[in-house]
Amino acid sequence: MVDRSVVEEQLELIERNKELSCLYEIAKIIAPSDRSFSDVLQAIVSILPSAFHYPGRVGASIRVDDQVFTTDGFSPTTSRINATLTIEGRPKGMIEVFYKQFKEDADGDGQGHFLTEETNLLQTIARQVSLMIEIKLANEKQARLESQLRHADRLAKIGQLTAGVAHELNEPLSGILGFAQLALKKIDTPEQAARYLDRIVQSCLHAREIIKKMMLFSSPMPQHMVRVDLNQLLTDGMSFIVPRFEGSGIRFDADFDPALPNISADASQITQVLVNLVINAIHAMPDGGVLTVKTVCIEGKSCLIVQDTGVGMDTKTLEQIFLPFFSTKDVDHGTGLGLSVVHGILSAHDATIDVQSQFGRGTVFTIAFPAIEGGDCGKGGDP
Repeated sequence: MVDRSVVEEQLELIERNKELSCLYEIAKIIAPSDRSFSDVLQAIVSILPSAFHYPGRVGASIRVDDQVFTTDGFSPTTSRINATLTIEGRPKGMIEVFYKQFKEDADGDGQGHFLTEETNLLQTIARQVSLMIEIKLANEKQARLESQLRHADRLAKIGQLTAGVAHELNEPLSGILGFAQLALKKIDTPEQAARYLDRIVQSCLHAREIIKKMMLFSSPMPQHMVRVDLNQLLTDGMSFIVPRFEGSGIRFDADFDPALPNISADASQITQVLVNLVINAIHAMPDGGVLTVKTVCIEGKSCLIVQDTGVGMDTKTLEQIFLPFFSTKDVDHGTGLGLSVVHGILSAHDATIDVQSQFGRGTVFTIAFPAIEGGDCGKGGDP
C-alpha cells in the first residue's frame, strides 16, 4: 500500500511543476518585443488557469486602468484571489483568479479553494506583469520621444534646405531682375544692351548650376560603372584644370602609384569629385601654394589624395563641410553643395573620404576606393 505522505508529496510536486511551467510560459510571452501590449496581457490571462489545482474550473482577469482582459466565459464569483499590479509605485490594476463552481466556506469568503502556494504564485505573476508593463510603457515613451526628435530633425533640415535654396537662388535672381529693369529703362547703345543681356545670361547659368547640383545631391544620376584606371582618369582631369590656373601662383604636383589597382567606377562622377576637390583647394590658396594630387595603394584599397598648403580649416568648420549649403566662400563663389555632392558620389561607390586639416597650414582629403578583385599593391608595373 502506497504511503499517503508519498502521494501528497507527488501531488505537491505536480502542482509546483504546473506553477513553474506557467511562469516559464509567461516569460516566453513577455520576451518578444514586437508583440502589442494588449496581445501580451491577453496571452498571459489565457494561461493563468493552467497553474492552478483545478484548471478546468478556473477563470481569470487582468485589469489595467480601463482595459480588461479575461478568459473565455469569464463570470466572477466570490471564490477568488487577487493581486495588485503596481506600476511606477502606484496601483494601476489587478489580477483576479476565481473558481467557476465552489462550495461556500464556513466563513463565506471562498478563499479555502486556493492553496497558499497559489496565492503566492499569483503575487509573483503580478510582479512580473507589473515589471513587463513598466518596460512596455518605458519603451513606448522612448519610441514617442524618438519619433518627436526625428520629426523635429526633419523640420530643421527642411528649414535649413529652404533657407539655403532661398539664399543661393536670391543672388542670380536679383541680378536677372536688376539688369532686366535696366534694359527696360535705359539702353543707349547695342553694346550696352548686349552687356545687360550677358549679365542676365550669366545669372541664369548660375541659377541653373545651383539647381543642377541640388538635383544631383538629392537624386544622384544613374551610374555607369566600368573598370577604371584611376591614374589615367586623374591625368586626363588635371590636364583640363591646370592650364586654367597657370597664372595663380599655384604649383601642381602629381605623384601616381604605378602599381595602383583599377577600380569599378563611373568615370564622369569621379572626374566631378576631382574637380570639386581641386577647385576647393585652389580657392583655399588665394596667395599661391602647392597642390598635390597623388595615388597610393593602402591595405588593398586604391587611394586618391588631394593636398593643399592653403588656409586650412578649424575644427568647427571641418565638422560641417559635408552639410548641404555650408560654404566658407562668398555667395557668388560657390553653392555650398560641392562637397555634399562629393560625399554622395563616394557613398554610392562604397568609397570612404577622410579629411585632415590644420588652420593656416592646409588640408588633406584622402579617398579610399575598393580595388577590383585581383588588384595588387607594391609590385610596380602597369595598374
